[in-house]
Amino acid sequence: MNPVRRCMVAATAALVCLGIAGPAQADTTVTARLRPINHSGVHGTATVTARDDGSLTVVIHGSGYAPGLPHPQHIHGSMGGGHFMCPTMKDDANGDGVVTNEEGAGEYGTIFLPLTTRGDTSPKSGLALSRMPVADSTGHIDYRRTFSAAEVPDNLIRHLSELHIVQHGIDHNGNGRYDIASLGVSTFAKNLGRPGVPEEVTDPAACGVLTGAMSPAPPHGGVETGGGAGHPVNLWLAGLGGSLLAASALLVTRRVRRGQ
Repeated sequence: MNPVRRCMVAATAALVCLGIAGPAQADTTVTARLRPINHSGVHGTATVTARDDGSLTVVIHGSGYAPGLPHPQHIHGSMGGGHFMCPTMKDDANGDGVVTNEEGAGEYGTIFLPLTTRGDTSPKSGLALSRMPVADSTGHIDYRRTFSAAEVPDNLIRHLSELHIVQHGIDHNGNGRYDIASLGVSTFAKNLGRPGVPEEVTDPAACGVLTGAMSPAPPHGGVETGGGAGHPVNLWLAGLGGSLLAASALLVTRRVRRGQ
């Protein structure tokens, strides 16, 4: 191998060792501990894995749900950025003892991805009860679905650490079904063009913040902005990689001028 080619191979090998040359990325996994809202008694865990092919796998295990009833669940966030958290009873603005979806949404933001069992994944499926997980007779839910890259909203994977998982559905009067006898009709659903939906369906039952050591660094902008500074270590590696390329190019130029 001639000296020029040997120099280029060495530089390329150095970049590969630094992890700069290839675009492939490792899978990213974040988790959430699901805690009860509205004294629902729900407790669970959620694991979200973003894969380098753009797909997203969501696994949820929990207990304390209304037995035999569907529970709408979603990944929530905000298009405008800001700090979000799970609601508490302090968000019960009218003091009626129930945190409604309207009162809680100020904390956890809007729907990004309905966690349905099949079919459409756009926000319009947020109340698709026939495609939401149903708690078994003991109040347990075991959910798993992998969403293809085409089904995952733009930039959601890049900003997993800024999002929440919220589950809805509480049988407030304990009669084994969602009805309007307990709390009336959901104004949230009505505003979405779904009149007649019981408020019990849309009231939040559990919430968890997606966190983890492998979470992407939060950007300076909102979920949809894609803003934010690069990680210091990555910037250092990129700078070192650039220096190696520059040194390689200079060495090649000198050898060419000398006729080597």
